[in-house]
Amino acid sequence: MKKIAFIGAGNMGGALVIGVCKAIDPQQVVIYDIDTAKTQSLAEKTGCLVAESAGKACEDAEYIVLAVKPQFLRSVQADIVPAMKAAQEKGIGQKILSIAAGITLKDLAEIPQANGLELPVFRMLPNTPSEIGEGLNIYAVNSLVTDEMQAELEAMFAMCGLIENVTEHILDVASAVSGCTPAFAYMFVDALADGAVRCGLPRDKAIRYAAQAVKGAAAMVLETGRHPDALKDAVCSPGGSTIVGVATLENAAFRAAAANAVFYANEKNLDLGKK
Repeated sequence: MKKIAFIGAGNMGGALVIGVCKAIDPQQVVIYDIDTAKTQSLAEKTGCLVAESAGKACEDAEYIVLAVKPQFLRSVQADIVPAMKAAQEKGIGQKILSIAAGITLKDLAEIPQANGLELPVFRMLPNTPSEIGEGLNIYAVNSLVTDEMQAELEAMFAMCGLIENVTEHILDVASAVSGCTPAFAYMFVDALADGAVRCGLPRDKAIRYAAQAVKGAAAMVLETGRHPDALKDAVCSPGGSTIVGVATLENAAFRAAAANAVFYANEKNLDLGKK
């Protein structure tokens, strides 16, 4: 029996595989993706196993991670039902974990239930910094998930970063800020670097300095517990350069743009769950 199977080894699934292989024996991790180049690369990097099909990956796994896009999730679930039934006959108590946005715990349980499988179900919304142990991985569970299962899951994903159990409502409304923010932050870092290059800083230094400054600012919020606005004010000396920069961002509707990015990303996540 294998501890965990990943169906899907794209950017997000691959990041989680790397993190999980740091927490448990990689030989207890089996992966499958139609893109064999991705699975081969991950296997070489982590030491995990590669399956020849989704069913083969799932047939002996205790946890099944569905790391596929929402529009493909239901068809993937249907494809692995025979393997899950075979696992049940072997006495393997399987658990399902999905990272697809917008698909509810109830939705995730429907296909297994229709095939006589009543399984514990997890929904997790991770983000790509999990690859380096700096991810945000929030999850919700259905009524069949026990405290022991939660503890086991958290131990497996501990090396991916912060992992936190929340209600499904919180999971849904937090999905955009947790999952999409890395992309927004990369855009911000890139824009800051462009500005620095415009001022005469070499590109490599501009990117490194901008990224470190953003990383440090985020750490200040997390470690001090102070409100971001108060921390911002502490940097803005009267008549100084920072307040001029802040005013420039405000004139460009920076805050509104960032807030709207999260709001409309969340709207899209909800729409994905309806398809």
